[in-house]
Amino acid sequence: MEPLLWIVLGVVLAVAEIFTTTLFLIMLGIGAFAAAGAAALGAPVPVQAVVFAVVSALTLLFARPAIQRHRRPALTAEEQAFGVQAIVGSTAVVLERVDAERGVVKIDGEIWTARSYDASQVLAPGERVRVVEVRGVTALVWRDEFATSERRDTER
Repeated sequence: MEPLLWIVLGVVLAVAEIFTTTLFLIMLGIGAFAAAGAAALGAPVPVQAVVFAVVSALTLLFARPAIQRHRRPALTAEEQAFGVQAIVGSTAVVLERVDAERGVVKIDGEIWTARSYDASQVLAPGERVRVVEVRGVTALVWRDEFATSERRDTER
């Protein structure tokens, strides 16, 4: 009966890891499976608990850091950004006044709701801004001093 309880605990931890993706719960699940093996070999409950603790600690200390070092980075140098990653850092034009509460900008031909990244900035229609961050469907923008001064130079 004890091996079954450890297996159930291991499966529950493995399924919970799917929702967290931290590589923490799966390491505890591996410890639970090791304890299930000890229970199947007839080890008493205190030995099973020690096996669970030791295997979990070893996987957390050694396996987890090694796995995290080898995880694929979000974007390598030769790949093109897409989606929200492509929008961050791009230039936008203010269509409707942008402040800390609301606003509308045009980014690469698409209309986005926007807010000022700096609560003290109020951006007027026609100003160029830089997209600093995207939260949900709202772009957080900052006055793009370089694009603004570049536009003034071309107007002279």
